[in-house]
Amino acid sequence: MSESSNKILVIEDDNVTRNLYLRGLEAKGFDTIGADNGLAGIQQAQKCIPDLVICDITMPDMDGYSVLTTLRQDPLTAIIPFIFLTGSSTRADVRKAMELGADDYLSKPSTLDELLRAIATRLQKQATLQYWCNIQFQKATKSVFEDNTISSAGGVGVGVGIGEASRREGFGREGFGREAMIADKSIFPCIPELKEVFDFIETYYHQGITLCDVAAAVGYSSAYLTNRVAKRTGETVNCWIVKRRMAGARSLLQNNNQTVEKIAKALGYQDVSHFSRQFRQHHGLPPQAWRKEHPH
Repeated sequence: MSESSNKILVIEDDNVTRNLYLRGLEAKGFDTIGADNGLAGIQQAQKCIPDLVICDITMPDMDGYSVLTTLRQDPLTAIIPFIFLTGSSTRADVRKAMELGADDYLSKPSTLDELLRAIATRLQKQATLQYWCNIQFQKATKSVFEDNTISSAGGVGVGVGIGEASRREGFGREGFGREAMIADKSIFPCIPELKEVFDFIETYYHQGITLCDVAAAVGYSSAYLTNRVAKRTGETVNCWIVKRRMAGARSLLQNNNQTVEKIAKALGYQDVSHFSRQFRQHHGLPPQAWRKEHPH
């Protein structure tokens, strides 16, 4: 991604500081937009949809926290990378910023080089996420197309197609089939600042991932991520991983006739007994008994 294609919005009430950053970013090839207060910044963000927002925290009328909260609630601006700039760097301030969904936090005075490094890191992460989303969309589209082709050409139901695809792919992600994808849409809550967390779980839940894997992927410590997710959802990261696996388990149990052991392995479990215990804890029945009571 070339810098010249990136549009940066700088929200800063101090004219000298704002103009300094704007000129410095323009010299590096960025398209820049300036706003001298929080409300004007929100309006510019909604109008221009920048690639990244840099925002002061302490401003009259509307502080940076309110700006971030407003942008995160708007679907058009919810996932724009957001970097705070502030003269205060207390632990409480940093924690509040990150809990609201900020992507980075720089203390004033910050040099242009420090700001550029922070911008480059966030834009690269956003580009990587966008690339991953495109790949997953292509895979999902291909999977649905193949399921439809199997059903149309072979004259068999979708459930049979899913079973066949699962066997061909060794129960790979693509083998879960269309119905599994449709059924799983409501598993995760719609919380923009946790999107990366849930996206990572959605992609890799069947590979035996842990809290540490998710934390490393989104760039937070395991303890901080656990607190952040629990505060917003009432559930821990590990709970969401298990919930996603259980949703996959229900779909696989209903849509193919593979053994419980193979299904457990497809969902990232090394031990079928561990899978069976977790399934029973969540559903009140062991997998095989649940399958008999819930035929497709």
